[in-house]
Amino acid sequence: MKIAFFGTPETAVPTLDALLRQGHAVSLVVTRPDRPVGRSAAPRPPAVKVRAEASGVAILQPASVKDAAFIGALREAAPEAVVVVAFGRLLPAEVLAAAPHGAINVHFSMLPALRGAAPVAWALARGARETGVTTFRLDRGLDTGEVLLQQEVPILPREHAPALLARLAVLGSELLLATLDGLAAGTITPRPQDATLATAAPPLTREDGLWDPSWNAGTLEGRIRGFDPWPGVWAKRGGRRLRLVDAVALDGVGTDTVPGTVLGLAGDALRLACAEGTVVAVEAVQVEGRRVVTAREAAAGRQLAPGDRLERAEPAA
Repeated sequence: MKIAFFGTPETAVPTLDALLRQGHAVSLVVTRPDRPVGRSAAPRPPAVKVRAEASGVAILQPASVKDAAFIGALREAAPEAVVVVAFGRLLPAEVLAAAPHGAINVHFSMLPALRGAAPVAWALARGARETGVTTFRLDRGLDTGEVLLQQEVPILPREHAPALLARLAVLGSELLLATLDGLAAGTITPRPQDATLATAAPPLTREDGLWDPSWNAGTLEGRIRGFDPWPGVWAKRGGRRLRLVDAVALDGVGTDTVPGTVLGLAGDALRLACAEGTVVAVEAVQVEGRRVVTAREAAAGRQLAPGDRLERAEPAA
């Protein structure tokens, strides 16, 4: 099938690779403009652009997907389907209607659950035990279009967002190929989403990662796993910002100590009192501007030690 592929980050590369490997005619890749990175502000190309260049595929990086010249170039490419994976922009009606099979999005949740920009982060932050991938036809709403195929997977114990996202990216590439085959064969019946079951996965903000004494152990562990690497979960200890890098909620362990109090070392972990009498084992931390250390190293260096009490941090500048 002749494809116009829209995608930007590393997460989208497995699907582009799968399309090329399967022999689909990717006639055009559309990605975001290069962005300045680091102190030098040197422009860095998106991961999808790097992969497309290596494959000799034509690339467009429009400043606006509503631009008439861009819409004209897309129509001239005459795709049979537009495939969208983590492109990062809402697409106008002209793009959605540019191909006979429409614009097919690979979304990393079981829609209508977790509609929005950060489904993997919020699945973990909210303590979900399963998630999955959905292919669906984009419409003018936010992840509201008709579902084509879905596949559910369990979330692994202790799994953080980067690892889960990598797994879903591969699963999504396979599901997208099956979707294209089904559309070509006429064996897929699109089905509407049940809007009454919809939940939101909005873009993350720095405030989402500010430790709060009202969080119980499960909430704290979920946010640490889901908000890795950004925004992270940050508290304040002794006037300095401290990131809680890894932690696990302890079943069957309770305390009546004030939430945020470091209870003591147990093995290589520092136990931290949380809301509702729950406790987490903090295994790694990072003082702002320093390297990540184990909890035992942090205790030895007085970066975080028994008897300390965490405070809510302010957002970084």
